[in-house]
Amino acid sequence: MNFARHIAVLSCLLLTAGAARADLKAALAERDLGKRSKLALDNAAANLKEARNAFHHGETAELTAAVAEMRESVDLAYDSLKSTGKDPRRSPKWFKQAEIATRDLIKKVDTLQQDLNFQDRGMLNDLKTRLQQVHDELLLGLMEGKKK
Repeated sequence: MNFARHIAVLSCLLLTAGAARADLKAALAERDLGKRSKLALDNAAANLKEARNAFHHGETAELTAAVAEMRESVDLAYDSLKSTGKDPRRSPKWFKQAEIATRDLIKKVDTLQQDLNFQDRGMLNDLKTRLQQVHDELLLGLMEGKKK
């Protein structure tokens, strides 16, 4: 019985890991840069859930992979928004959505970090720093507008 349960959990994790990677590829394939940004941040949120699942099941490799893909997703979202060339104050739709999503991710990543063992908490430092940088840049852009 216990073996069957482990197989079921492993199958579920593999399916969700494959789905998350597919979501990042779908985001990369999106031509609309605003939509690409949203898809990438949705993928980051999905990977946060995967990271939490991996933590609860004691799977460090999956946790590390989920954290790495979250970082890739956040970078893709931010780069996509920058590539639009739009002024965030004049066209705030995607910028504001990204600012809210990154703020939410910061809080959730912080909660996950507090739940981790003391030795494992450091693996989220780089992600938290990057999330804060992206959030601050988005917020600054919305408040100040396009820099010349």
